[in-house]
Amino acid sequence: MSKIQMRTPLVEMDGDEMTRIIWKMIKDHLLTPYIDLKTEYYDLGLPSRDETDDQITVQAAEAVKKYGVGVKCATITPNAQRVTEYNLKKMYKSPNGTIRAILDGTVFRTPITLPCLKPSVRSWVKPITIARHAYGDIYKCTEYRVPGPGTAEILFKDADGKELFHETVFEFKCPGVLMGTYNKDDSIQSFARACFNYALATKQDLWFSAKDTISKKYDHTFKDIFQEIYDAEYKAKFEQAGITYFYTLIDDAVARVIRSEGGFIWACKNYDGDVMSDMVATAFGSLAMMTSVLVSPDGNYEYEAAHGTVTRHYYKHLEGESTSTNSMATLFAWTGALKKRGEMDNIPELVAFGEKLEQASLKCIEDGFMTKDLALLADMENKTVLSTEGFILKVKEYLDAAL
Repeated sequence: MSKIQMRTPLVEMDGDEMTRIIWKMIKDHLLTPYIDLKTEYYDLGLPSRDETDDQITVQAAEAVKKYGVGVKCATITPNAQRVTEYNLKKMYKSPNGTIRAILDGTVFRTPITLPCLKPSVRSWVKPITIARHAYGDIYKCTEYRVPGPGTAEILFKDADGKELFHETVFEFKCPGVLMGTYNKDDSIQSFARACFNYALATKQDLWFSAKDTISKKYDHTFKDIFQEIYDAEYKAKFEQAGITYFYTLIDDAVARVIRSEGGFIWACKNYDGDVMSDMVATAFGSLAMMTSVLVSPDGNYEYEAAHGTVTRHYYKHLEGESTSTNSMATLFAWTGALKKRGEMDNIPELVAFGEKLEQASLKCIEDGFMTKDLALLADMENKTVLSTEGFILKVKEYLDAAL
């Protein structure tokens, strides 16, 4: 068969460790044999980020703004141990945080569900989508390791230099730590509208949670902006669609989520969404069974795997041992990006290919061919555990049959 032609490149952001190995396998076996794949490539592996003082991450984000669609492999956010291991110049911030700060927007994460994968929470019968604000908060914070006694203060001056706010944060009597975080009204407004629009598009109820009883300015601003936009722009649309929006404290939301049957969107601030998306993914089966897309307010899309770089499997791979690493989230990042590229460029063949590749991978698992993590979870009798590459090659068999 002739290869599907692309017109506009995808922004391809390579990553680290085992997911980098999977990235190449997916391209070699499932993409390039069928698509004249056009990408603008950025190596976001840790050595490349260190070599460029992390400027390559900024360049990749700007490229997504230029081309409209990007696909990203999982990357390492280095801690002190990684700085030593990779002999880095410094402890770089999260590349995802850098990209999200440049693109702004909202991350939507939805579990990939199958009948054979029963959720750990017995009441859940429908997927739960996490809508995570992707700007500011702890991911762009300013931190300081307080060496000893002293005074921490917060100061704000307007554009003319006039002091509008000056208050003591804490009188330190011993060493400690200090953090300053921020957010912007326009980013919160974009977050709210993205959530409301996604709820309308998917005909699902929308929940939003924060902690305004404790954070009476920061979190309360999120709550107020959501309510103002809902009342002014979306209330009638929600009523017409037969769906609801409500706000609740995040601790109450957790209790409600666990008792629910699923089938709704749970909007969270940046850090909350980071944590809760992992909880939801794990409870539905696996972090490797979670789609993730960043939607920016100006219509750009970045697809990625929701999990990390699978370090333990990578070390086994380096020793020449066989691994059985789940590639589904990385695979769905590629299919999501290809479908969006096809949709934006009016290439129905590319959209159809992405859908067929997703269906092939799901059918492969439904028929009992899967990686070890899913074999431990799948509720079926006949299961065949495949290696990392073995699973991808099996998906290829199903894809060829579908094509």
